[in-house]
Amino acid sequence: MPAVVYPRIESQVNPYRDNVQGKANEPICVAGLLDRSKQILGSELKGMQPDWTLEEIYDRLHHNAPRIAIIGGSSDHPAHIMDYQTIARAAIRIWQNGGVPFQFSTPVMCDGTAQSNQGMSYSLQSRNAVAQMIVNQLEAHSYHGAFVIQGCDKQPLGVVSALAHLDRVRRERGEPPFFATFAPAHVLKGGTIPPKLYAELEEVARRAELAGEEDIAYDLRDALSYILQCSSNTAFQGVLERARGKGIITKEQHEDYEKRLAVATCDSQGGVCAFNGTGNSSRHLIAGLGLIHPALELLTAPPTQEQVNAALDSLALLMNDPVYGVANIMAANIKNAIRIHSATGGSTNIMMHIVAAMLYGGYQFDLWEYDNIHHEVPVPDLFDYSLTEGRDIFALAIQCCSGKIRGMETVFHELLSNGVPMDVDAPTVTGTTWRERLSVNQEQLPAENVKNNPIILSKPRRPFSGVDVLSGNFFESAVVKISGMSTKQIDEFDKKVAFVLYYENEDEANQGLLDVHLLEKLKHIRCFRHQSLLAALQHNAPHLFDEWKDREYDDLFDAMAKEGVLKIAVVIAGQGPEAFGMPEMFTPMQHINANRQLKRIATLISDGRYSGVTYGAAIGHMTPEAIRGGGILYLKTGDLLYIGLRERKIEFVNEWLFQNGKLVFEFESVKQERAEIANQRMANMRQRQRRIAASNRLIGHTDAAHGVVPLHIAEEAVYDYKKDVVLPTVKKYKGWTKGIRAFHPHVL
Repeated sequence: MPAVVYPRIESQVNPYRDNVQGKANEPICVAGLLDRSKQILGSELKGMQPDWTLEEIYDRLHHNAPRIAIIGGSSDHPAHIMDYQTIARAAIRIWQNGGVPFQFSTPVMCDGTAQSNQGMSYSLQSRNAVAQMIVNQLEAHSYHGAFVIQGCDKQPLGVVSALAHLDRVRRERGEPPFFATFAPAHVLKGGTIPPKLYAELEEVARRAELAGEEDIAYDLRDALSYILQCSSNTAFQGVLERARGKGIITKEQHEDYEKRLAVATCDSQGGVCAFNGTGNSSRHLIAGLGLIHPALELLTAPPTQEQVNAALDSLALLMNDPVYGVANIMAANIKNAIRIHSATGGSTNIMMHIVAAMLYGGYQFDLWEYDNIHHEVPVPDLFDYSLTEGRDIFALAIQCCSGKIRGMETVFHELLSNGVPMDVDAPTVTGTTWRERLSVNQEQLPAENVKNNPIILSKPRRPFSGVDVLSGNFFESAVVKISGMSTKQIDEFDKKVAFVLYYENEDEANQGLLDVHLLEKLKHIRCFRHQSLLAALQHNAPHLFDEWKDREYDDLFDAMAKEGVLKIAVVIAGQGPEAFGMPEMFTPMQHINANRQLKRIATLISDGRYSGVTYGAAIGHMTPEAIRGGGILYLKTGDLLYIGLRERKIEFVNEWLFQNGKLVFEFESVKQERAEIANQRMANMRQRQRRIAASNRLIGHTDAAHGVVPLHIAEEAVYDYKKDVVLPTVKKYKGWTKGIRAFHPHVL
């Protein structure tokens, strides 16, 4: 692909012209980057003669040639193992196009690695830290734009936040807009359980059946049905722990099984894990924001030189144009991104991250505005994703690379076809609008092009999807991933009254949920009053009331648990941003999902958050959080909650009136009655908070409904995303862009 010519940056500000130190220091960095790139690419660049002399680099810096930072991630994260190759390709192309390539990387936490240990308390904070570090480097070295190697977890939206924020700052200083294009890491192929190990685990399931532990056998076989990945290892861990507790396997066998599963999990080239977690939800969302070139969106291997070239060549259309500044592109596409996120059943984490990115970009935005966009028009479920039926995101990448469909462009097309309004004239990093992008190679847009095991659908699975915002009489907001629940499961929990099982923190919850005798213990110590059990029976299953109402407590408890009539709201408090960094409640929810009995009766409610791969009745992000005196602080085991999923509410129920046949929602008096309990819990949280390094605590930040950003970021977000955006009006390089926007991975 022949090189294009980048224009010079039109600005009176050029620190490299006005300060000779930059021109003395940086040419050797640029030359070193290009030399290493040539060595890495080797024979691919056969015959190419290096022309990056220190003098030429000096001249480009002096005359304001585009200074483009290649932003990578740390190679201790699987998504960034192959960054070195993509960095080399990008550096060479930027130079060929007349720009000046620079490179730096940021630390990138792997949420899987940090799961269920102290590291998880640093995960959300790392998003803001990434944003801060990137702004520091881009400002200190005066870069004009960026090529971002997008990874997983908090890094993608941390970088979007940084670049949108810097674009806003630069525009307010009267400087050219900051431009960028994102290159997501390819999708990691999930592992396969070795046949010998599979047979051994099936034998464990058989022995569990013989021992009368049918639930353990069922749950182990359920885990065996999944594509092997880091999250499924946690499911195995929980089931094997229960099998060990029942004497079905030994400790040594348990450890051996875990080891053999772990080493078979990840492909050696790394990538973003194949489940539809926060990494791939971020991929879909940022594509919906118009910030990813379609050539790089969904790949099964690190990008080729031609794919990298396509994205970098398009930058020529973005430079010096306010329409294509990162903040403007983001705001112009916010409805597109939210509707794509909803239709593809994305992570609940995105609810915070997109709010944060908009605030960093200077726009007024919060969780309720997100919810308004989500429910402005019905967004159908167009994503038939499955980890047990060969429909993971790696399979989706294969379908896209085959040329049959076009990733989020296909989702965009199908949303339009299903009557969902989309902002087709919003700008994107191809230098064109969605309308123009969708006008090319239209035969590849329909989802029905994939005949075998399609993931993106033309006909919706159901008329709703995404993440809903809940409210109630003891809290202001919470979120639930409705797309992560089957319609049957929604029906099983909707409009039911549940008993609270309260834990002050995740450690206690994990210990309790792994206890194979948990339900027996709850029954034995009469955690739930008999009269309340009867009232719950009458409310949750009135057709069984006359038959069961005269049973003794133990028989009634067992029957209600067995038939799924008993509902338990497992509440884990003290996990909010300020209290404990807002760690993911993935592990306790996984323990519920990996337990056939608990899965039918238990929902989890927390002021913490969840992994993007979490599914089931998981309610999180509750505000105000416990440490700020939110209602979750005052709950206790045995309380009653009304779960109204379709009504999007959870209410605290007056127990005495409920026992007398009346469903009354009342909470305010509870705070006064339980002030002493609340004070003790607050003291416990303050003590536990000290486990987190003081430098990294999320104090002085907004709550989960407002993105968990530094207060001053939120205070300076004054722009209206509906009005303060600029849309494209005049075409540039019309004949040239036609070829660029037509480029997709399948062309190669």
